[in-house]
Amino acid sequence: MADDPAAKKTDTTTGGATRLWRRAAPAARRGLRAWRVRPGRGGRGLRGAAAAVRRSPGSATALWRVRTTVRDEPGTLARVCGALAAGGVDILTLQTHPLGDRTVDEFLLRTSEAAQPRELARLLSEAGGTDTWVERADAHDLVDTPTRVLNLATRAALDSAELPLALRALLGRCSIRSVPGDTPAEGSLEGTLLRLPDPAGGEIVVERHHVPFTPTEFARAHALVELDARLGRRTPGERHALTLPGGRAVTVRRADEGDLEAALAMHARCSKQTLTQRYHGPVKGADRYLRHLLSPRFGRTLAVESPAGELVALGHLLWDGDETEAALLVEDAWQRRGIGAALLRRLTDMAREARCESVYAVTRSSNTGMVAAMRGLGLPLDYQIEEGTLVVTATLAPAAVAPR
Repeated sequence: MADDPAAKKTDTTTGGATRLWRRAAPAARRGLRAWRVRPGRGGRGLRGAAAAVRRSPGSATALWRVRTTVRDEPGTLARVCGALAAGGVDILTLQTHPLGDRTVDEFLLRTSEAAQPRELARLLSEAGGTDTWVERADAHDLVDTPTRVLNLATRAALDSAELPLALRALLGRCSIRSVPGDTPAEGSLEGTLLRLPDPAGGEIVVERHHVPFTPTEFARAHALVELDARLGRRTPGERHALTLPGGRAVTVRRADEGDLEAALAMHARCSKQTLTQRYHGPVKGADRYLRHLLSPRFGRTLAVESPAGELVALGHLLWDGDETEAALLVEDAWQRRGIGAALLRRLTDMAREARCESVYAVTRSSNTGMVAAMRGLGLPLDYQIEEGTLVVTATLAPAAVAPR
C-alpha cells in the first residue's frame, strides 16, 4: 500500500520529490502492457482480425486477459465466442459480470505468440463488444477463479499483511492505499474506484484506471475485508536463525506494531548519520513514523534480534501503490556484519512471492552499503539519481509486456 498522507508530506520513506519524478518511467512501462478499444475504432474487419490472431498447430502461444462489454441480450455472448473460435483462439476461462442491460465478459485466452493485442481487441469489437481491454497474462492466471479466491482467502487468514496483496491479486493491476480517518460502515463502488472499510481503521481505497470495477468484484473484495476484520491482527510467528560471518547467531522474525517499543529503543541507540541515511529527513521526526512502518497495512517488516533479545535491525517491504520499496535500518554496533544484505535478500524473496515485478530502494548517493547490498542481489539494476538522492531498482522477473 502507498504511504498515508502524513508520511508523504514529511518524506519519511522515499521523499516527496523522489516519488514524483520516479512515476514517469513506471507509468510508461505500464502503458505498454495493455491495449484498449473504445466504441468507434474501426479496423480491417472480422476476417482480417481473425487471421491476425490465428494460432498455427505447434506454434508458440501467448496468454491474454481480456474484457469486453456486450448488451445483455440472447446471442451476444455466442457472437463473441464465435468470433474467437473463428480466429483460432482458445477460451480457457470465462466470467460474466452483469451490469443491468449490459454484461462484462472476462476471458483468459490463448493465441499465437505473434498475435497483436490491437488485432485481438478489434476481433472482439467487430463481434459486438465495446470498451474492449486486452492485457498479457501469465501461467499464474490459469488457476480457475473459485480456487484462486479460496487461495487468496487462506493467505489473508494467516497474515494481516496479505490483505493488500490479496486485493491486488483479486482485482488485477491497481493501486491500493490505506487512508486514515473515520471508518465507513460500508464500502462504495465508484467506477474505477473502490472504497472499503479498513478493519485497522480508516478506509482502503483501490483504484484501477484502465477498466471500471464491477459489482461482482466489489462483492469479492468486500468479503475479503470482512474476513480480515473477523480474524483480527495476526502475524506469522516463525523465527529463523541467521549466522553472521563471524560465527555469531541472530534471529530473524516478522515484526508488527507490537514491536514499537523495541524499535524506538533501537532508534535511541542509532547515530544521527544512520537515521538520516534511512529516513532522508529530520532525525527528530523519525520516531513518529515507526508505527506506520510497522503496520501490516503498508507492507511487511522483518526484525533482527541479538542473542540478548534486543532488536538490532529492521527491514521493511512497503507497498507503494503498484510498486514495492525495500528499506533497511541496522543499528551502528551491528553494521558491516552482513545483516543488511541478508535482510534485503529475504525482502526480495518476499516480493517475488507476492508477484512483484521489481523492488526499489531510495538512499543517499553516499550510502555505499545500501548500494552494495542491492548489487549483491545479482539482479538487473536501474540507477536514477537527482540532487543526491539515489533510487536503485532491481528487476525481479521480465515484465509481461504486450507485443506491439
